[in-house]
Amino acid sequence: MKISNEIKAALIVFGGIFLFLIGFNFLNGTSLFKRENTHYTIYENVEGLQIGTKVTVNGLAVGKVSAIDFHPKSTQLLVTFSFRNDVIFSSNSIAELYEAGLIGGKSIAIIPVFDQAPRMKDGDTLKGRVKPGLTDLVNQQIAPLQQKLEQVLVDADSLFTGINEVLNQEGKANLTNTLASLSTTVANINKAAVSFDGLLSAQKNNLSTTLDNVSVASKNLAQLSDSLAAANVKQTVTTLQKTLAELDKTLTAINQKEGSAGKLIYDTDLYENLSASTKEVELLLRDLKEHPKRYVHFSLFGKKETPYKTPQPKEE
Repeated sequence: MKISNEIKAALIVFGGIFLFLIGFNFLNGTSLFKRENTHYTIYENVEGLQIGTKVTVNGLAVGKVSAIDFHPKSTQLLVTFSFRNDVIFSSNSIAELYEAGLIGGKSIAIIPVFDQAPRMKDGDTLKGRVKPGLTDLVNQQIAPLQQKLEQVLVDADSLFTGINEVLNQEGKANLTNTLASLSTTVANINKAAVSFDGLLSAQKNNLSTTLDNVSVASKNLAQLSDSLAAANVKQTVTTLQKTLAELDKTLTAINQKEGSAGKLIYDTDLYENLSASTKEVELLLRDLKEHPKRYVHFSLFGKKETPYKTPQPKEE
């Protein structure tokens, strides 16, 4: 049977339309051969979200947004979207609204949850959540910075106002005088530094000699320390302790009136006898000086001997 050109053209047109529908639905994440489930979610603001926007799971397009309208008796927005019925998650999964690019525009991503809750069914409403975008994050960071900047500007304005009040004619004159004095002080310090440098240069040899002497003294001190460390200090201390112990015994014996030294110190009779003997010896020596002929004499004619008389002590 011969097919007319009109029929061929119609078949080509229908085939092109069919291929166009398949491709269009494929690009939108839907399929003509698979049934899709419809779900809902609620947001406070959906600025940037449009009908036909893709719905993704882990970046894979599985559906699209089909309608956006107000939730009954509320200012919240009800978003209707559909995706493939072979995508099965828990009904606790989350529909997250996020920025799809830097230019703007938003998409919905399904955050799948696998738990013991019933799986998603056609007509279920998923919990909605908004993910802060780059613009929101920038605004959140800029807002505190803006407040701080405004406060800094206010403080700077107050500071400049105070400075203007302080820097009147008298304050400016005082500041000028202070800067002049500071300049003079710096110049004097520079002069002192130059003089000190010259002094160091002139006394360089003396300083070197002094440092050498200090080094020699340090070495001698180190040698003295080594000598003291090498000396038998312990034996010397032990000998000294023994000597002190013997001296203590001797003093104890004297205190107890033992021995000649104890008796000499504590015996009153001995002291008085010794004192009387001393006086007798003193009188004898005085008489010997005054009358030597009484003790030593020589006579050829037998001169009569002069009797001895006890000398009387001289009155002072």
